[in-house]
Amino acid sequence: MTTTVYARVESPLGELLLVGEVVADGPDAAGAAGVRLRSLSMPGQKGGAVVQDGWRHDPEVFAEVARQLEAYFAGRSTRFDVPLAEGAGTEFQRRVWAALESVPYGSTASYGEIAARVGASGAGVRAVGTAIGRNPLLVVRPCHRVIGADGALRGYAGGLERKKLLLGIEGGAG
Repeated sequence: MTTTVYARVESPLGELLLVGEVVADGPDAAGAAGVRLRSLSMPGQKGGAVVQDGWRHDPEVFAEVARQLEAYFAGRSTRFDVPLAEGAGTEFQRRVWAALESVPYGSTASYGEIAARVGASGAGVRAVGTAIGRNPLLVVRPCHRVIGADGALRGYAGGLERKKLLLGIEGGAG
């Protein structure tokens, strides 16, 4: 049985909504607190999560995620090591999201480069952009590191100002 839990965490991007799954029937790979992160969204985000009836407010299970976010925003950490919920997205979206995770901290990649990594170059760049826009794990899965081929900031579900702020934290373009 899976229980959906949520918490809100303050950040330089505004109040982040963390949503996770707690598996109640036995040990799993979700870590000490037993939570797997399913979504991280921010105020006004296009397609962001909204708290649903039946979800349990449980900030304690997100303590490690909150600690890692705080370290990232303070410039003390360059990566996240949190258990993620499985099953979100289509097979294509999951391939694109995996490619996002391969873009190193402080670096950027173009939409075309991500498309090439997943074998969807040419007309597939638009589909890659759509898949990136549906990333449910902003910040943790670094879609903010994807920019236009000309180096310009393009699309970000949380808004271009937040994308610029994240790239600034990482010392990348922005």
